[in-house]
Amino acid sequence: MSDTPSQPAGSEEPATPEALPRPWADVQPEHFRMLRLAPLQTDRSTGARPLRFVQLGYAERHNKELSLLRLSIELPGQHVHKEQNQLDIWLDHAEKRVSINPERGLLVDPLNRGIGRFLMARGVQWAQKKASRYRFESLDLPTKDALSEDMRLRRDHCLRTQGFDVVYEDALHRKARIEAGVIGDLYTTWNSDKIQFIEILDAAQMLQQAEQHLQEKELKLREKDEKISKYQREDTGLRFTITCLVAFAVFQAGLLIWIATHR
Repeated sequence: MSDTPSQPAGSEEPATPEALPRPWADVQPEHFRMLRLAPLQTDRSTGARPLRFVQLGYAERHNKELSLLRLSIELPGQHVHKEQNQLDIWLDHAEKRVSINPERGLLVDPLNRGIGRFLMARGVQWAQKKASRYRFESLDLPTKDALSEDMRLRRDHCLRTQGFDVVYEDALHRKARIEAGVIGDLYTTWNSDKIQFIEILDAAQMLQQAEQHLQEKELKLREKDEKISKYQREDTGLRFTITCLVAFAVFQAGLLIWIATHR
């Protein structure tokens, strides 16, 4: 006989509630703008930083419980991993809470061009318009972002200039977290010396100027080619003249030797 008390007929153990997956997993960017990454001095950690143009894509979704802003940076002629250059901002209207994805940290490519701070600023700006008094929870920062002193300082500078409070839990500055706060207290600025929006007319003007510069360069190259061809023709003529003079001098010397020996 079992000592375990029997359950009343028809009764069942209550199921443990599971967190429902968030909607809109397959949302793709629907609106696009062009960005200019300004040329910067070569960095000893990340290498050359030439002029580049990239595309900002974004999409929004809303229902009664949640709102989503999905931001992404696309690089022309270059594919990046799915988790790179993408930032999701979630608003939970029931709990009045803001969260970001990926939670383990924003992965950007190219590095050290201001992309991370720019995406955060755009996300904060959107969240403040929708729910400026919503709170964000404390978030542990991944240790991979602090593998070197330069990386750690760059990360902390980026977060603190946006208004986040970075706190360290150890003397080695390895374990760090962002303190909880209100989204309305954050800043929406980014380093405009590194990243600028490019409007369609501005892009068209830049293309027109580039075309004019190319035409000017082609004209100068044609003029140089014509001068080189002229110099080559003159050089060929001079070589022929010199050859004729040398042949004539040799003939004359030979003739003089022959006359001198046959007298």
